[in-house]
Amino acid sequence: MVDVAFTEERARAVLGAALPPYRAGAAGARLLALGENAVFAVDDLSLVVRVSRDLEVWDRAARELKVADWLAREGLPAVRPDRRYGSEQPLPFSGHLVTYWQQLPEPVRPAGPRDLAALLHLVHALPEPPAGLSLELPRRELLGGVERWLRLAGDAIDPADAAYLRSRRDDFAAAAAELTPWLAPGPIHGDALPRNVHIGPDGPVLVDLETFSSDLREHDLVVMALSRDRYGLAPVAYDDFTAAYGWDVREWPGCAVLRGARETASCAWVAQHAPGNPAAHTEFTRRVASLRDGDATVRWYAF
Repeated sequence: MVDVAFTEERARAVLGAALPPYRAGAAGARLLALGENAVFAVDDLSLVVRVSRDLEVWDRAARELKVADWLAREGLPAVRPDRRYGSEQPLPFSGHLVTYWQQLPEPVRPAGPRDLAALLHLVHALPEPPAGLSLELPRRELLGGVERWLRLAGDAIDPADAAYLRSRRDDFAAAAAELTPWLAPGPIHGDALPRNVHIGPDGPVLVDLETFSSDLREHDLVVMALSRDRYGLAPVAYDDFTAAYGWDVREWPGCAVLRGARETASCAWVAQHAPGNPAAHTEFTRRVASLRDGDATVRWYAF
C-alpha cells in the first residue's frame, strides 16, 4: 500500500505527540525540511526533531544516533543527539519514528565547497568504530532505497519508467561491486554536499548523518562532481572543492559508475514524491528522459 499522506500537517501531529505537553507544542515549530524525514526546529527548547516517513528506517535511525555519539568521541564537529526527551531513541509515534537533536546556533554564513572538503578530510581520516561501541557501519547502499521509493510512487509514475530504473539499478550495482578504488576505503558521510554542513560561530559542523557508511571514499567525492554536471554547481566552486580536498574524482576510471548509480537513485528518490505533487512528477519525468537519451547535459533541479 502506498503512503501518499506524509505531509507537513501529518508530521506536525506526530511532533505534537512527541513533545512534552507541558513545555512546547508543535504549532510554533519551524519546518526545516520535508523529504525522507520531516525536520522541525523547536526554538524555545533549543531542539531539532526529526520525524520519519514510516517505521521501515528504524535500523538506520538507531545507527545515526550511534554515529553521532561516535563522532563526539572522536572530536569530529557534527550534530549531537538530545536525550532530554528519551534516552533510548528512536521512539515510535503513530507509525513514524522520532529522534531528538541539539539545535545548532544560527549559521554565520552559508557553507561552501571548501568547508565540505575540510570536514571530509576529517571523516576520511577516521578508523572504523571500535568494537566496544556496537556500531558496525554498513556499505553505502546507494541503490538500496530504489525499490522502496518506486513502491511509494505507485501508479503516479509510468510502469515502464519504474522498470527502466530497476534495470539500471541492477546493472550499476553489479558494476560498482567490481570497482577498484583509488583511495583507501573506510568511513564516509554518504551524502556529502555543502547543504549538509552548518557554519556556526566555531566553524563547520557536519549534519545529516543517516547515510554514514564504510565504503569507497570516492562515494563522497562523486556527489560534488554530479552537482557540477547536473545541478548547476559552478565549475569554479567545484574547482575550489577539488583544490581543498586535493584530488578530482573525475580522474578515476570508476567515477562514471558511481555517478550512474547515484543518478539512478536520485531519480527513484524523486519518484516517491510524485503522488499528489505535480512538480515532483515533472522533475522525475525530466530526469528519466535524460537518462534514457544518454544526455548528461540536461539540468536537474534539487527537490
